[in-house]
Amino acid sequence: MTSTLAPPRTGRAAPAQNPLVIELRRGLGPWTGAAVALTILVTMYGKAPGWQVHWADATNMLHVAAGLLAGPLALAAGCWQGGRDRRRGTTDLWESVPRPPLRRLLVAVAPSALWPAAGVLLADAVCLLATWPYVTAGRPHLELVAADVVAVAALGAVGHVVGRTVRWRLTAPLLGIVGYVALGIGAYDEGPVRWLSPAAEHQFFWDRPVWWFGPVSMAWTAGLALTALLAYGLRPARLRLFALVPLAVAVAAAGLVLGLPQDQGPWRHDPALARQVCDGGTPQVCLTAVDEGLLPEVSAALAPLNARLKGVPGAPVRWVGGPFGPAHPGDVALPSLGQDAVRGRLPHPDLYLNSAVLWLFSDTCRPGDLTGPNAERASIVNLAVSEWLAPTPEGYGPDTTAAKPYIDRLDAKSPAEQRAYLTRYLAANTCHPDEVPVP
Repeated sequence: MTSTLAPPRTGRAAPAQNPLVIELRRGLGPWTGAAVALTILVTMYGKAPGWQVHWADATNMLHVAAGLLAGPLALAAGCWQGGRDRRRGTTDLWESVPRPPLRRLLVAVAPSALWPAAGVLLADAVCLLATWPYVTAGRPHLELVAADVVAVAALGAVGHVVGRTVRWRLTAPLLGIVGYVALGIGAYDEGPVRWLSPAAEHQFFWDRPVWWFGPVSMAWTAGLALTALLAYGLRPARLRLFALVPLAVAVAAAGLVLGLPQDQGPWRHDPALARQVCDGGTPQVCLTAVDEGLLPEVSAALAPLNARLKGVPGAPVRWVGGPFGPAHPGDVALPSLGQDAVRGRLPHPDLYLNSAVLWLFSDTCRPGDLTGPNAERASIVNLAVSEWLAPTPEGYGPDTTAAKPYIDRLDAKSPAEQRAYLTRYLAANTCHPDEVPVP
């Protein structure tokens, strides 16, 4: 009888997969990366479009979101991943693999470090691309973005080591909570130690960090993570002395950061962004170069006020916006555009005009001013003048019912009488109620 059995197959065996690839594809790692990216993107979406005006606004918010939200999440997820083998009872099997202990640890810790870092990198790329169409000057602080990625990876690695060390199921969520509190406290500390925190906030968009701050920040966080990995993974025990090398690097990096001036930390004015850019109007409107794209809209918003103040003694010679304030007699500071600009536009020019009027008449009063029998009347007159020059848009500002009679009187005056009244009003000290002229 002829056999119908098929002959045995011959050929090459399938190549063995890289252990690192296997570790990256399984477990909690991919889910952690997705959770980190989603957390940052949802947070940024909830605050858009306010950060889509300046590169500094975008990178600052991404920095805080990565440090304060993604960091604790990476800590907790890394801790849970680190305790996986112990929960499954496969520790002895993993220890039997014929590889050095440190190499086994680095393969196992890779998902805890690389996936959260990838999530941060993806979210940063999406947000920076969403900002790019609306920014006219400067560049994103990519060195800080890279430092955020390294910091989150380092937190994931440290969490992994804690998960391998502490045999308690609640360690992961508690570590995430403790990490959130510690990072938050460090970020809002008033001293130079705040700049060691991966979540430290800085909101001045005409500044730039010193060139070495990003690399030193990476050395600080990566040094601490490598110290934990070497101290745990090196065998025999005498080899753990090598953990002192990254620890020394981290301490040196911290020393550089702590040596920064307390008042400004690593941030310095960027001359290219802080330089003044002025229009050709009378009076001139001057903004910093970082807001150069908004100059035509700001000039148009101020045009009605400039027309009313034309020829009036004491009227502004220049409207000046930026970090340095008025530099010459007759200069008047403009309100910051941080709250009014949206995606490179000025959507409510009437509201910005009203703010500019309030800044024009904002005398610095001392304790005891604005008191006496005429104080209430003076406050109403001040409100009436502001509303007459630049009415507050509906839904904003105080109730102007009491000021309505004075507004009507100003409307009833001839142009010459209006200029004469504004001359007296601009010459008065509005902190002294008796000096405020009544229309």
